Amino acid sequence: MTLARRNSETWLPDIFNDFFDTNWMARTNATAPAINVLEHDDKYELELAAPGLTKDDFKVSLDHDGNLSINMEKKQEENGEKKHGHYLRREFSYSQYQQIMTLPEDADREHIDAKVENGVLTVNIPKIVKKPQEAHKLIEVK
Repeated sequence: MTLARRNSETWLPDIFNDFFDTNWMARTNATAPAINVLEHDDKYELELAAPGLTKDDFKVSLDHDGNLSINMEKKQEENGEKKHGHYLRREFSYSQYQQIMTLPEDADREHIDAKVENGVLTVNIPKIVKKPQEAHKLIEVK
């Protein structure tokens, strides 16, 4: 009698990949990039995952209500070259994305800046610097 041995590290993921890689289940929100929001003492920092995108693929603006609007559009250009073969699985499809965020009251809307570097869009939102009010004020007597 010969025992058949399966490599326990590889057979289980293959079963799940075969099941989930079919058209039976739709992927939910596959094109929405991940977003991190950090708060510092002097600013808010928003990071949006943008692998393979450039600054020309983004439009960051304030809408008429003062909310931060991030629009992303990756234009796929066909260069006329034909590839030999076909895709068995294709997940490169960032086509269009929009996120609108309500800014906090202490956000300085006039000095927001954004940059794309190393596959991450970073939006810096400075906080309005409020001068501390004096607890006691001496009033001069005339």
